[in-house]
Amino acid sequence: MQRLQRGDTVVVISGKYKGTQGRIKKVLVEDEKVIIEGINLVKRHMKPNPRNQQGGIIEKEAPLWASKVMPLDPKTKKPTRVKIKVDENGMKMRVAKSGAVIEAER
Repeated sequence: MQRLQRGDTVVVISGKYKGTQGRIKKVLVEDEKVIIEGINLVKRHMKPNPRNQQGGIIEKEAPLWASKVMPLDPKTKKPTRVKIKVDENGMKMRVAKSGAVIEAER
């Protein structure tokens, strides 16, 4: 189990976008990066193609290092560290520092 999952609401803790919140669109496990909606936008020059008939300059989200974001605590609505706990049924769950269980919004 990972500390960050798709659908989590996270806060950027360092860099140009420090303090901004967003939801995780994609987790790149191999690269240890995450893509967050509306954060770290970059401009790309696209040639016209069957998918994008017009072409031109488009904005898209670029990956951020996973170490630069922290999930929001559901209780306190502040950034928190995550620990993995195993319940009595043997199921793993992510728990915030306050003790609240973190559920990913899908």
